[in-house]
Amino acid sequence: MRIGDLAARTGVSTRSLRYYEEQGLLDSSRSPGGHRHYGEEAVDRIAYLQRLYAAGLSSQTIVSLLPCLHSPSTATSDGAFDRLLEERDKLITHISGLTRTLESLNELIAANRAHRPASVTDPDPGQPDETEQDPAHLSR
Repeated sequence: MRIGDLAARTGVSTRSLRYYEEQGLLDSSRSPGGHRHYGEEAVDRIAYLQRLYAAGLSSQTIVSLLPCLHSPSTATSDGAFDRLLEERDKLITHISGLTRTLESLNELIAANRAHRPASVTDPDPGQPDETEQDPAHLSR
């Protein structure tokens, strides 16, 4: 598929796709006219990259982790594997902090809700609103 098709299917700009390729995060082949062509697997690759970016990883960090993605075996360098563990630990710490913040906000909402008169604009007190959801939904 061409770059515009990949952009449309993934919701990522063509500029970002070119950047991913420049950084070594995405591969394409070239037509005789120089147009980029991507395989079907590029759609999943973009989704994966977007999740890593959303988790706070930089392009440089993602590039350093690619050996673990391409060949998850004993051939993977110790440095890449150690970086993978380090990034996982950072995410665990970040998620723990977010969970504590969510719990604090839920307590604050509950305390304030208990002291507010019921009104038409208040969510149903028997139903959790979006801020009171289980944080496990963040990993889906």
